[in-house]
Amino acid sequence: MAALFAAATAFLSASVAHAAPAPAPAAARPTADADAQGQFAYLAAQLRHSPVYISDELPRAVPRSTAPFFAAQARRLHVPVYVVVLPFTTSGGLDSGLLAGIHDHLGRKGLYVALSEMGLSDVQTFGVSVPGAADAKTATTYEMPLDATPRETFRHFADVLLSGHADQRADQARARYGGAYNSNEPPALHTTQTDREDQSFLTGVTVVGVPLTALLIAKYAGARRRSRRDPSAMGTVTIGDAGSVGGAAGPAAPAGRTAVKKGTSKNGRTKAGTARAGTAKTGTARSRTGKNGGPRRTVTSAGPGGAAAPARPPRQWPLLELGALALAALLALTASRVFDDTTTGDGSVPTAADMRARVDRVAEGLRHDPIYVDPEIASPLDAARHAALRKRIGTLSVPVLVAAVPTSRDDESRGDEDLLAEQLHDRLRRDALFVLADPTGGRIEIVNYGAHVDASYLYDRPKDLSYADPATAPLGPRLDRLLSYLSKAPGSAQAGRPYDPPPAPDPVAQQKLPGLFSGDFRAGLFIGGLAAVLLFGLVVAVWALVRWLGRGRARAAAAAAAPVEPRRTWLRRTAWEEVDALTAELESVAELPEEARRRAWECLDAAALLVDGDSDGRIDGDATAAGLACAIVLARAGRAAVREPSAAAYVCHRNPLHGTADGQRSKPTAGRRKVPIRPVCAACREKPGEVLRLYGADGSGRPGHRPYPLHPGPLAALANGAGIDQLTREVRESFGVN
Repeated sequence: MAALFAAATAFLSASVAHAAPAPAPAAARPTADADAQGQFAYLAAQLRHSPVYISDELPRAVPRSTAPFFAAQARRLHVPVYVVVLPFTTSGGLDSGLLAGIHDHLGRKGLYVALSEMGLSDVQTFGVSVPGAADAKTATTYEMPLDATPRETFRHFADVLLSGHADQRADQARARYGGAYNSNEPPALHTTQTDREDQSFLTGVTVVGVPLTALLIAKYAGARRRSRRDPSAMGTVTIGDAGSVGGAAGPAAPAGRTAVKKGTSKNGRTKAGTARAGTAKTGTARSRTGKNGGPRRTVTSAGPGGAAAPARPPRQWPLLELGALALAALLALTASRVFDDTTTGDGSVPTAADMRARVDRVAEGLRHDPIYVDPEIASPLDAARHAALRKRIGTLSVPVLVAAVPTSRDDESRGDEDLLAEQLHDRLRRDALFVLADPTGGRIEIVNYGAHVDASYLYDRPKDLSYADPATAPLGPRLDRLLSYLSKAPGSAQAGRPYDPPPAPDPVAQQKLPGLFSGDFRAGLFIGGLAAVLLFGLVVAVWALVRWLGRGRARAAAAAAAPVEPRRTWLRRTAWEEVDALTAELESVAELPEEARRRAWECLDAAALLVDGDSDGRIDGDATAAGLACAIVLARAGRAAVREPSAAAYVCHRNPLHGTADGQRSKPTAGRRKVPIRPVCAACREKPGEVLRLYGADGSGRPGHRPYPLHPGPLAALANGAGIDQLTREVRESFGVN
């Protein structure tokens, strides 16, 4: 009759509920039996004292001292709200009938909410209208991440319910996170210990890897730039003449010189093919001797030959290193601001009373009865079985205390049965065999505190007396068999005493995150340095590949611009094009350093003498291959001076058509102690190229291609390392122009 009355009451209460579907009658629920009624009655009795009940089995996840927070959130809803927070294994889920059973015993209208450490378990209304309660539960279930605490979950539920858009939120959350194949998950709310380890490692990698990579690349790029601009940085020598590198500055170029005059009247062999602006004088008049004393060579190098070493540059501050340190400090500061969490969780910390509440409750129960069953769960023992077990314990020769309580990693003992037994023994101050049975997990643990029982006999008990599935092996019969097994236990001369279990982690320290610059930070520093070196090596390798490909294209272009055996038609066409190009560049340039202007105009004068000595605007018919090649070299040297005033004053001695020299190369000579030094281009410095061969007749009149030093004319002087300034003087001298 009582069951029928309870079922009728539940049905009538559910029929007036507005937002939640009507729960099944109590008689139809499999857990609504006499054992479950004890759980419902106990929880209803707790809710009569306070509308919020928090189990004392979850002090690490939901301390009982946080009940005022839940009450404050419940008051926002402006309806009677009853909240129970139980372990997930105890609440039983949606089909347990927990909330309906509590309402049946409490008999009060309101919104009933069940939570666990896993989140929102169930929401039902009884006798009140709460529109959107079911949708708010759906939205909260989908929108809250797995690491959300019950406090955060209940607050979110209240926010959704008060928003007035619970149905839309539910549909959106279901579409975004629902579905069997939907892998979307809401972002986590808290930084875990594992997250902090990852953050520390990433910070270490970044703090070292980024600045070190930037430093290595910057120093490498600087070294490459210096090696291109300063030949002495590569251990080479500089060769010059009195008017350029080694001595005083040569005479200034005439002011107002504009362009090459073609087609003017010839003035013997003294016409230079150029004219000053506003005068009729042609050519340039220079004395072969004078202040400079003619061309000379100066060598400035530190080497085994005892030559004077170049002056050491002034000591500079290590700006790149300081910049890398500043970048590392900036990255560390940024990481400390981004990863600024110091604790995990929602900030709730259990009090000392929260941590000892369950042990005090169980110990108090064992003082009055050797068998204590947790009232928060559906009792696994009916009244008859409970009485029979109590009677059997009284007949045993050793004291036995049975505690049927669930354990979890969120309880005060961190799920350690040995630690729970020690705490119960300390509270009771009584020697006995403590039997800890977990009705939800199926484990049975025996801890001997002072009983004279053989330890090996307790350890070798049958497996089903240590663990069994509670769904197939109820706890009552297993405890009955265990007591029968203990009744046959051989005695021991010594009282049992277990090893002291390690203490459970402090809940405050458990929530505290380690410092960002600790733990895996050092490993990150090492990996960051290693990654920087590997990345730098990769950058250098890629750059070398790019340079190699670029040199390949440059070699192909150079082969067309500087053939080894050029044809006469190529020489005539190229000479005229280069002279025209130099003339155009000199006319277009507005400002130019005096030295560069002088060299460019002298190159143009000499090239014009070589290709158009009669100034008729055409290539001279009697121009030799050596003369045409010399004109090309001079025109290109002049253009280099215009484009880059600091361009070298020398050209490659192996093939002057290669252009300006990028360094010097030594060539051993048989029978000499001193090694002659010759300027070469960048390509010939790495790998000597072929010597320029020009077509012409030798001494016996046989035509053919011969090395350019064997041809008569000023061009042969380049084979001995002569500079551009010396070449222009020799061209003028060969034409009788002073």
